[in-house]
Amino acid sequence: MKFRFAAFGLHLSGSAIALTLVLGAFWLGWYRWPGWYLASALHIVGIVVMVDVVLGPTLTLIVANPNKRRTELARDIAIIVAVQLIALAYGGVTLWRGRPLYYTFSVDRLDLVQASDLAADDIAAGRRENPALAPYWYSRPRWIWAPLPDNPQEAQKIAMGSVFGGTDVIQMPRYFRPWEQGLPELRKHLEKADGMRNFAPGEKRRLKSGMAQLGLAADQANSIVMWGGTRRVVAVFDPGTLRLRALISID
Repeated sequence: MKFRFAAFGLHLSGSAIALTLVLGAFWLGWYRWPGWYLASALHIVGIVVMVDVVLGPTLTLIVANPNKRRTELARDIAIIVAVQLIALAYGGVTLWRGRPLYYTFSVDRLDLVQASDLAADDIAAGRRENPALAPYWYSRPRWIWAPLPDNPQEAQKIAMGSVFGGTDVIQMPRYFRPWEQGLPELRKHLEKADGMRNFAPGEKRRLKSGMAQLGLAADQANSIVMWGGTRRVVAVFDPGTLRLRALISID
């Protein structure tokens, strides 16, 4: 058993280090709060952790028989490591494709935009027409304003298309503008905690409790919902400066 536990410990240490480096890079680069939450990254991370840190070392504990020939033992462990690397590659590719690129304010709401939300044609158009705010492989999450275009016909086309599952303006980097330019429009859509639309009474109570713990006023028009797929957080701003004060989960 001493040999088995030694092999288990070495395998666990190596797996944990590799996983920490990969997930740490994603967290530091793209998945800080609220990115990991709104992008539902935890279920992908959970699968990778289960395979790489739990299943892999446990299988090594089972197959690490000191009576085996070294070539046979090396083969068994190589197979386990190969499965772990496949799981790690799957998780890495999935997290890369789903990495948060923008937190957008458009029309009357905040939305998370992930890399997988953007079509290649729209990315290319953004790089041609709006290179400063277009996404690149190294881009980290940015707060931007995504207004409808000034052309009424184009704006109507985008608005109607998004209703029927087409591309929305938050997926068109060529129309993005700096965050600061959208703050006067954002101010018009801030709400009090009790006035948040489509919030159940219990959700409003949790929101107000969270705001109170952070020393934020719940009786001021300072809040707006940010969506990421089916998940949401409430963004709370300073009503005077419109500086972001907090992002609160109520789900």
